[in-house]
Amino acid sequence: MNQSRLWTCTKILRRELVLAAVVALAITAPAQDTVLQLDPAHTSVKFSLGDVLHTVRGTFQLKQGTVPFDPVTGKVAGQIVVDAKSGDSGSGMRDRKMHREILESERYPEITFRPDRVQGTAAVQGKSTVQIRGIFSIHGTDHEITVPADVEMGPDHWTATIHFTVPYVKWGMKNPSTLFLRVNDSVQIDLVATGSIGQQSAEPRSTVSPQ
Repeated sequence: MNQSRLWTCTKILRRELVLAAVVALAITAPAQDTVLQLDPAHTSVKFSLGDVLHTVRGTFQLKQGTVPFDPVTGKVAGQIVVDAKSGDSGSGMRDRKMHREILESERYPEITFRPDRVQGTAAVQGKSTVQIRGIFSIHGTDHEITVPADVEMGPDHWTATIHFTVPYVKWGMKNPSTLFLRVNDSVQIDLVATGSIGQQSAEPRSTVSPQ
């Protein structure tokens, strides 16, 4: 082999080695998950329950929420925790009945949502509408639900608006209806969440399919 051909082969070999190193680094480098941190002071959890005369409206307080999210795979984790004992409809007598007989909030003091999958494309910046699947836990029981969410992502801040129905009687809780007052078997929940955006290292993610 002459010197010119040897030099050409050496250059090709070096280039292939560099390319292999870059590919290996991309495969084994830890992925960066987007972390959505909820701000309890600026997050609202509202409920509404209709009866034959009017609609009862009230609020709950968010305790905490941290949601790591992988925008590539749509996988999401973490949990959102609401203080069940904070439920307030503006009527002391009605609220005592709600906490004592329906939510049993002394026994079950937290309501949680543990998301596990985002269905649809969530924009890294700007607005998007997605479906969020996860486990909703209330009154000591887990329920798999999928809820619609309107999400807006900024450089370091985010907001999400979520509306869903809780069929509390179907899920084993008591209907507070009396002889003279009939209420719905389901309650409507409106969550407006806001908070900061961070990053955390996830597990190394490979893009190579197993042989």
